Amino acid sequence: MNKFENVLLLTDFDGTFANDNGVITEDNIEMISYFTSHGGHFSVSTGRTYQGFHHYNKRYINAPVLLANGAMAFDYEKNEIYFHNGLGFEGREAIKKILNRFPDLTVEMYPFNETYAINLTDISHRHFSSQGIAYQVVNSPDEVPVPWAKSMIACEKTDPKEVHRFMDEFTPEISYIKTTGEFIEVLAKGVDKGSGLMKLARCLNVAEKDAYAVGDGLNDMEMIVAASKSFVPENGNKDVLKAADYVVRSNNNGAIANVIEILDKIY
Repeated sequence: MNKFENVLLLTDFDGTFANDNGVITEDNIEMISYFTSHGGHFSVSTGRTYQGFHHYNKRYINAPVLLANGAMAFDYEKNEIYFHNGLGFEGREAIKKILNRFPDLTVEMYPFNETYAINLTDISHRHFSSQGIAYQVVNSPDEVPVPWAKSMIACEKTDPKEVHRFMDEFTPEISYIKTTGEFIEVLAKGVDKGSGLMKLARCLNVAEKDAYAVGDGLNDMEMIVAASKSFVPENGNKDVLKAADYVVRSNNNGAIANVIEILDKIY
């Protein structure tokens, strides 16, 4: 039996797997090759949607990619959805409630391979452009087919805390991530990177004790907590660092290679 047989290692992409220039360095790729050649499952868990993730490469990914902060997994090798836990009609109705209360908000909606926006502003245009995402402008969430992997709310003219308070009281049927910027990320109830990690592990017949995660940001926290052992780059968010089982080298100095070095000793 290979030493990493039925072991899953899932990593955040931006700020963890990629360095600050967005590059996946050869030291990481060499160690991933060692990990996968000995039976390990390696993939990415990202907040990016299918439309915005362009970094699949079978040189280093050999398992379905977890997208939209755990809402869906996509098997790029087979070019098919592996699982999808997106926002359904309850998400559409929740967004309508939010827009009724805050009509100036910009809302982005992400069905599987399409993107829509309401009240498009420069902030969302830049958001789409930075990830190479084509989009359609609509007037109502009712025009957008469900399910959505996620929705993003841009609070350019509204205090995000006001929107948080409204959502806490009036839209308990959905969940959201309190981002540090102007965006609020809306997900189906119970969806996050942690639940996505566990679901992917079950689908791959990986035991919970053999499911590992690496991440640097607040949207990685649930994954860091859910993993059997978790790893955070030394330049990660301070709160996430406190939750880590291991602090590893920075994303600019081979964080993933360092993780696999530790796993090599564990196994």
